[in-house]
Amino acid sequence: MCATCGCGGDGAVITMAGHDHVHQHDHQHDHPFDHVHTETITLEQKVLAKNDLVAEENRRWLAERNILALNMTSSPGAGKTTLLERTIRDLGHQRPIVVIEGDQETLLDATRIRAAGARAVQINTGAGCHLDAWMVRRALEVLDPEPGSLLFIENVGNLVCPAMFDLGENSKVVVISVTEGADKPLKYPHMFAAAGLVLVNKTDLNPYVDFDLDTCTGYARSLNPDVSILPLSATRGDGVRDWYTWIEARANRSRHLRIPSDSVDNTKQPE
Repeated sequence: MCATCGCGGDGAVITMAGHDHVHQHDHQHDHPFDHVHTETITLEQKVLAKNDLVAEENRRWLAERNILALNMTSSPGAGKTTLLERTIRDLGHQRPIVVIEGDQETLLDATRIRAAGARAVQINTGAGCHLDAWMVRRALEVLDPEPGSLLFIENVGNLVCPAMFDLGENSKVVVISVTEGADKPLKYPHMFAAAGLVLVNKTDLNPYVDFDLDTCTGYARSLNPDVSILPLSATRGDGVRDWYTWIEARANRSRHLRIPSDSVDNTKQPE
């Protein structure tokens, strides 16, 4: 059970889409304290610190291989998977794209991603409401992305706990939809404060809902003044070129920051 939110994360299962080989997520969280307020806070800090250590190892491993990793977060139904399907079809000819899919159950999203043309690993978290750095490490061992890949980590649909867990990504991308309301940043401030980009999806439905982009943008930038905000429609294609330009700019920036190639051991997985 996750110490920070109470969800059951120890039973996660990692599956390569299209294969029957299942990888159990068998690491153990520490639970030495009774559930009283001060001890719970101490345990939460310990779990997050341990996660952050693994996340930094993931980040270094990815940077050594010039792999741009984006942690895609949203509420359920905001359109992350649809956006990734379109992105894979449009950009897959330019560079390898691989996806780590996070859901509580089923292989449905990984199957969709594979059909769009990308290799995918599905992490089923069971009762868990977020991915953590350990799960991503195990998924990287299974997926083994080649150098220069673009890695999308589609987190479990939830705007609370994923904000707290660093996975080793280059940036968090928050996807919201116009059907959710302009006040989403105020309701989930930690996620929007941590975001490098906010994508406002389903703009094709804007004439039919009460959503004001300027209001939403103002709320988001009150929490995160430097965050980029891009409206788009993953189904119709409006605005997706701006999304692709942002990805390319982020990839170029990470190339300049990456570890020199003469220090890389491309055969070594995260430890």
